[in-house]
Amino acid sequence: MKILAIESSCDETACAIVEVNKGCFKILANVISSQVKVHAKFGGIIPEVAARLHVEKILPIIDKAIEQANLNWKKIDYIAVTGGPGLVSSLMVGVETAKTLAYVYNIPLVRVNHIEGHLLSAGGAKNTKQKFPLVGLVVSGGHTQIILVEDYLKYKLIGETRDDAAGEAFDKVAKILGLGYPGGPAISTRAEDALKYKNQVTKKLQKIKSKIKIKLPRPMLDSENFDMSFSGLKTASRYLWEDLNKELSAKDLEKAKALVAEEFQKAVIEVLVTKTVRAAKKFNAKSIILGGGVSANSALRKSFSDATELAGLNLLIPDFQLTGDNAAMIGMAAYYHIKAKNFVQPFNLKADPQWELV
Repeated sequence: MKILAIESSCDETACAIVEVNKGCFKILANVISSQVKVHAKFGGIIPEVAARLHVEKILPIIDKAIEQANLNWKKIDYIAVTGGPGLVSSLMVGVETAKTLAYVYNIPLVRVNHIEGHLLSAGGAKNTKQKFPLVGLVVSGGHTQIILVEDYLKYKLIGETRDDAAGEAFDKVAKILGLGYPGGPAISTRAEDALKYKNQVTKKLQKIKSKIKIKLPRPMLDSENFDMSFSGLKTASRYLWEDLNKELSAKDLEKAKALVAEEFQKAVIEVLVTKTVRAAKKFNAKSIILGGGVSANSALRKSFSDATELAGLNLLIPDFQLTGDNAAMIGMAAYYHIKAKNFVQPFNLKADPQWELV
């Protein structure tokens, strides 16, 4: 079967064509138009701007995907679209487009939850079968959730952030440090310089007899539940940076910036990994799934790899092209809805920005 999938939940306009054959996924096309450079000027996503750009890009992106896959509409068996959660104005563009195409070409329509897409794409294109139960961590700019996957299309929320999503915290701390937007890649890149400057900054703080320690808290790390909190970590980062500004020169501050970025990244990663592995052990999971835009972070991937190996767990991480918002993940998730015959009539489908997976 061939599934044409559309994703427009935030600031990426995407269309993919996924083929399922003999138990394996094959991505025939995965076209993404990113708006990052546009929104970087504002330091964050402007919903009205995002929606207008989706309107401009969506039909050309769909045409390009069909061309890349070397197909025509007669060869498309199903249409899938992200129904939510996300920005309502962005979601509406994708949903209305999918509805129209499904009606015009008389193709069965499937709606997919955005979070579900991140979860079910983590196995990549290897196969359509997994061993259950699984514990999934979806971590992005808008979501940080730990989900028990008991079977395909059967989910249970077991932990989530009580305030900022991890990706949102990355954006805010990057802004505090003057690293730009998006914050995740900016902090990750700057943190790579920490080892180079650590001794210099430490000696400088000792020389001026400063009591500042470049150390941040690990919020809720030892709590009995699987919930998380990153708002306080963001605030602690701001106070630490303000204290350093009072005592260091501009030259030394630039070096210290790498150490703060590294410490913040370590704090977030330690919480995410510890909570997820602990949940996997409690629910006797066979594997851990890592998904969402923040899953592209190399330090996070390395920490999960080390932790799961130590715990004797299998780790499923999406290919880098499937970490951020994309339509291929929507097509993969749609396959399981198609098997379950979870179709929707075009005129009954509406965008749902608050649609909770569980």
